[in-house]
Amino acid sequence: MNIIMTGHKGLIGSFLQERLEREGHKIVLGIDKVEDREVGILDYLDLEDEKVDMLIHCAALCKINKIVDNPKIGFGNVDDINTVMEFCRKNKIKKVVYFSSSRVLSRERNAYTAGKSYGEEMCKAYRDCYGIEYIIIRPSTVYGPVEDRTNRLMNIFINNALDNKDLIIFGDPKTKTLDFTYVEDFVEGVMLAINADDWNKAYNISGESEVLVHNLAKFIIKETNSRSKIVVEGEEVAQPQKVNLDIEEIKKLGYRPKVSVGVGVRRNIEFLKGLRGGRDA
Repeated sequence: MNIIMTGHKGLIGSFLQERLEREGHKIVLGIDKVEDREVGILDYLDLEDEKVDMLIHCAALCKINKIVDNPKIGFGNVDDINTVMEFCRKNKIKKVVYFSSSRVLSRERNAYTAGKSYGEEMCKAYRDCYGIEYIIIRPSTVYGPVEDRTNRLMNIFINNALDNKDLIIFGDPKTKTLDFTYVEDFVEGVMLAINADDWNKAYNISGESEVLVHNLAKFIIKETNSRSKIVVEGEEVAQPQKVNLDIEEIKKLGYRPKVSVGVGVRRNIEFLKGLRGGRDA
């Protein structure tokens, strides 16, 4: 297939692009604001030279705490899905893969979850009105060995431990959990969904690894031989305190996560140590 991707330079996008290309697909266009230049998908409204079979929309601002502090910056996620769906309609692209969030399933609401829920509804609307098929993917705390510009929790904890800085937990350390997903497992789930015959569905994907964040912090400190301390602060506004995703639908396609949190964390630690070694060289 010929595929357009947004967010192809991020954690998920970079691993997914590599998998797609390995399986013989062609990424005819990648759009990512990680690059120095600001490029909008509207700059590519004429695709006369290439037939495009699918658009995969990975790009998003996903730092909920920043969006809670400044809801306006979260509106960009809404603008992006509007543009993506119109882009597909005008260019007769018949399939869209939309990366939503597992957070839309939690009771806590904020401008980020509202935007992601809106995006899901736009996929359904364009299916009903214009025949554009969709798959909605809801990731859960994806992590992996990259230099993560988004600076997710896993990388924050590991980098802080390597620097002997505090690891901060927001919420009750006895109950606060996250459902972690190693990026290669996550990409496997996405590929199963894309290759399935049954489109116009939403799939939750996690590693089935609900972990106490406090236990994760202790494990990282131990594995890095760090002198870091664990600091507990109050709950962040509108952030779920317990995450355990139901992934029965994607398991029906044969999905079985393979990388445990322990193995994945060790891989991340070694990767980030390697980055530091390269910089010091």
